[in-house]
Amino acid sequence: MYLIVIAWIYVVLMMSVAEATNSNGTLLGALITFLLYGLGPVALVVYLMGAPARSKAIKKRQAEERERHIAQASPSIAPDAGSHAAGGAETVAADPGVTPVRKEP
Repeated sequence: MYLIVIAWIYVVLMMSVAEATNSNGTLLGALITFLLYGLGPVALVVYLMGAPARSKAIKKRQAEERERHIAQASPSIAPDAGSHAAGGAETVAADPGVTPVRKEP
């Protein structure tokens, strides 16, 4: 991709030199030619072609931050690491300290 960019800048530079050295041309015209035909479009193309790499770098950085946050937040907590079975409604109903929830008649 950069080979095309360098080649286009060279072509536009030669156009600007031709504009500046022409008997009817001016340095201002050469500068405008270089900016509007060369640097403007090349900057736009390079920016657009670099978008996938930028988004990939952002996603990678976010994933690393997420992993670091998870590692710092709960280093020793494992979900349901006990050897007992999970209690259901029967366990709650058998416990005298827990009041059952019913619909109002």
